[in-house]
Amino acid sequence: MISEERVFAQSLEKVRRLAGEQGNCISEEQVREEFAALDLSDAQLQMVYDYLKKHGVGIGEPPDSDSFLTEEERNYLQEYLDEIAKIPVCGGVERESCILSAMAGDAQARRRLTESYLKEVADIARLYTGQGVPLEDLIGEGNVALSVAVGRLGEMQNAAGAQKMLVQFIMDAMETFIRENAENEKRDRHIADKVNRVADKARKLAGEYHRKVTPEELMRETGLSMKVIQDAVRMSGYKIEDIEYAEDGI
Repeated sequence: MISEERVFAQSLEKVRRLAGEQGNCISEEQVREEFAALDLSDAQLQMVYDYLKKHGVGIGEPPDSDSFLTEEERNYLQEYLDEIAKIPVCGGVERESCILSAMAGDAQARRRLTESYLKEVADIARLYTGQGVPLEDLIGEGNVALSVAVGRLGEMQNAAGAQKMLVQFIMDAMETFIRENAENEKRDRHIADKVNRVADKARKLAGEYHRKVTPEELMRETGLSMKVIQDAVRMSGYKIEDIEYAEDGI
């Protein structure tokens, strides 16, 4: 039996993906529909709305995505848009024709199509700002994903499906990058916490001894395991100042 927590997480993911397909905007009715199976109260639904707004999703109207940009990112975005504005692009019926040619393997059409989607990559990246990843990196990931997706157009059956695939590929790449960045930050914080914990205890004990302490002394006097001490020392690059290292490291 699927737990309510899992259903909630799946519904929340569906809502965020649907909002992304709609310009990072979703209606209250759509949210209620996705969470219907959980029979959430008004207060619980409001918590969902607040969460979505915090992550740049507009409820009922498009969010002001640029409000999350730093001044540096605003300047970068303007320079980037000015640069790609010089590139001739295809739109409307011409774009559909270009997609069909790209699906057939036309290299020139694929190149032109890639260039035509560069601004859309930037627009999509703006929807994902404020989540701990620089705009420049989001655009970079989106552009790589765009190139990969264009190369896979031969797998598509029609132009409409191809256009949706291109956008979805870009969004997926940015979401994956944001998620991996968050996981890396969490890991880095864990490492820093472990190093700081050992360094603090070493500093305190060294103050009592009026000299650097050995890992064995640190283990005996603080109750830290040797593995914790060794891991922290290696993670710090052997730079915890108050520990006396042996010639071979620890």
